[in-house]
Amino acid sequence: MSDAFSTALGVSAGPGAQRAAAVLLGLGPEVATQIFKSLDESTVRQIALGARSLRKAPAAIPAALSSFVKTMTGLDAEAVAGDSLLRDAATKALGQDVARRVFEDLPASSVAAEEGFTNIANADPEALALLLSREQPQTAAVVLGTVAQAHALAVLRHIPQAQRPQILRRLASLETVAPEVLQEVGQALSQELGAAVPANARKLDGRNTAVNLLRSVPAAEQSEVVGEIEKDDPELGAALRSRLFTFDDLTHLSDRDMQTLIREIDMTQLTVALKGAPPAVKERFLKNMSTRAGQMLEDEIGAMGPVKLAAVEAAQAELVKTAFGLAEQGRISIVNPTERMV
Repeated sequence: MSDAFSTALGVSAGPGAQRAAAVLLGLGPEVATQIFKSLDESTVRQIALGARSLRKAPAAIPAALSSFVKTMTGLDAEAVAGDSLLRDAATKALGQDVARRVFEDLPASSVAAEEGFTNIANADPEALALLLSREQPQTAAVVLGTVAQAHALAVLRHIPQAQRPQILRRLASLETVAPEVLQEVGQALSQELGAAVPANARKLDGRNTAVNLLRSVPAAEQSEVVGEIEKDDPELGAALRSRLFTFDDLTHLSDRDMQTLIREIDMTQLTVALKGAPPAVKERFLKNMSTRAGQMLEDEIGAMGPVKLAAVEAAQAELVKTAFGLAEQGRISIVNPTERMV
């Protein structure tokens, strides 16, 4: 329904957005709510723009959709309140947060600017990757941090592997993007993609996006990319590594690898690390220890008094570091939860 509605009305274009908003106004809030449920946020954003433009020029409704002239007749008065009506329907269908973003965060600049950025966000991943591979890493980072995460991943897969560490390093460091930077990126890409970036700043969580992108690739490639980042920025590399593979992720090691890790770690450190750890993690270690050693470990944990959270986290981080070291030596294999073993 989403594709059919968008294609039939040409939602991505300015006039198409007006037609879509006009149709939804004519159908009423209940039907609009059901239609919004089948549309993605980008499409709803375009309809929101159309509703805003209709509010400024309600007389344009009959001309926008000749096949809906009878339905649209007399709707001019409602068009003034169309922004509010459609916002209510979007809230019911998509939730308050999404509705607020698409209706309140609309750029003050022209509709064309928003549509231009939508072109970047929806560009063919391979074509966009080819373009970004010729840009500075910071430019690519801004684009990947701004577009939808799934699209960013698709684009990253087409970017040469040698360029990924520098791009992800900068992406992980992004927190906010100034309007002038977005405008500069838009100007750099507009000639080939016919796009312009909205003039409003966007809040980015580049580090989280970089971690999620890295988590989608095999562990061996993760280690290679993070290793390259660590050469230029050890602190950032360590922060990424700590989020890519956590203490809880040790539960995904095979029994043999877990036993290898246990032989290499300090038991006092393990006792501190397991203090307050999830039961599943504790059981994973105990399963791969002798009955006597496991009982001693449990007794030590039970006899241990209160421990500072910082001390527990530090011990867990050291064990994860040891696991990574063993993986780099080829003695164990670090496996992501999403990877399948055969």
